[in-house]
Amino acid sequence: MFRASSRLLQSRITFFTRSPCSLCDTAKTAVQNVRKERNFDYEEINVMGPGQEKWRDVYEFDTPVIHVDKASETSTSSAKLMHRFNETQVKKLLDEVEST
Repeated sequence: MFRASSRLLQSRITFFTRSPCSLCDTAKTAVQNVRKERNFDYEEINVMGPGQEKWRDVYEFDTPVIHVDKASETSTSSAKLMHRFNETQVKKLLDEVEST
């Protein structure tokens, strides 16, 4: 029986941001640099935007945050990095999620 390697499965990063947010700008650059090397789905959510009450309640004062998942849906139980993180930390979290 053939089993797909976890590297072949598409990971997903959901980036929670707000504007203005200089930490968000720095974190977004780190994620985008990793995206040049690694394949993953990407979604960006402005927690202060219309229809984002669920995420505003969770992250209004905690942006930037990324959720890393194997699945297409993100949740509050996703693997996370918050506030200050770099490319190495993003890659490490992707590796951890993909290996489970």
